[in-house]
Amino acid sequence: MSLSLLGRSLLTLLDYSPEEIRYLLDISKKVKKESKDGMVFRRFEGKTLALLFEKRSTRTRCAFETAFGEEGGHPVFLSTADIQLGAKESLEDTARVFGRMFSAIQFRGFKQETAETLAKYSQIPVYNGLTDLYHPTQALADFLTLEENFGAVKGKTLCYIGDGRNNVARSLMIICAKMGTNFTVITPGELNPENELLHKCRTLAQVSGAVIRVTPDVIDVKGADALYTDVWVSMGEENKKEERIRLLSPYQVNQKLMDMTEKSSCIFLHCLPAVKGEEVTADVIDGPQSRAWDEAENRKHTIKALMLATLTEI
Repeated sequence: MSLSLLGRSLLTLLDYSPEEIRYLLDISKKVKKESKDGMVFRRFEGKTLALLFEKRSTRTRCAFETAFGEEGGHPVFLSTADIQLGAKESLEDTARVFGRMFSAIQFRGFKQETAETLAKYSQIPVYNGLTDLYHPTQALADFLTLEENFGAVKGKTLCYIGDGRNNVARSLMIICAKMGTNFTVITPGELNPENELLHKCRTLAQVSGAVIRVTPDVIDVKGADALYTDVWVSMGEENKKEERIRLLSPYQVNQKLMDMTEKSSCIFLHCLPAVKGEEVTADVIDGPQSRAWDEAENRKHTIKALMLATLTEI
């Protein structure tokens, strides 16, 4: 496919066409094969990456650092304890400085507006490593994992079970709507995804042929090809733990729920970290239907693909 994403940011997958998402997934498969074959390149040599973190991270930080460093680039980790992020210096001024010193920025934090401001004022690619609204690099890794298991996923059904408003659920709804994968959010009514995003995704789904559903009934996992869950208490919402446990306890993914799909080929997905015994039981996430560890690895390959597509003439 003859596409160029050179110089593009990834703030939300709403900004990417189905063809552009397909392009990123195809590059992801290519770089994963290169890695498995032991091939070594220096495609980021002479380039620098600012890794800006407001929130803790395992997979996002490791994926960006290793993907960039292995290709000869220089990643620089910066937490809010290291720099003046909107404190003594305005966010806009920090972005301007970054734009003069770095090739790209990864931001993992709270407000989506922060990522958008960094992109606007730095004038270099900014990658959303997670905000309260979106987690686009996770959704790319999830789709790579689905395609590794099922081949073409157009017409397959992914069920997300848990907090339907969180950044992972939102990003999965977007990518499914664009790529023609049926998406069911199974969540208590209090945690339904917002109507504005639901309307956008259903409009996109009319083009792709996907069906987007929201339901409180766990019985609606029947026929699903993959079940997906996330922690019940997101970062920054720790004070709501008791309420979340009360609301979401009936939505635990356990073997009984996996069996309710009536598909022995159904796989389990989780963006990690997992609280075993809460949103998922240990026998499921550690069992034969789980692909959580493939997903974790695929964060690296999809992130490398994203950076190659936006920083090089691949």
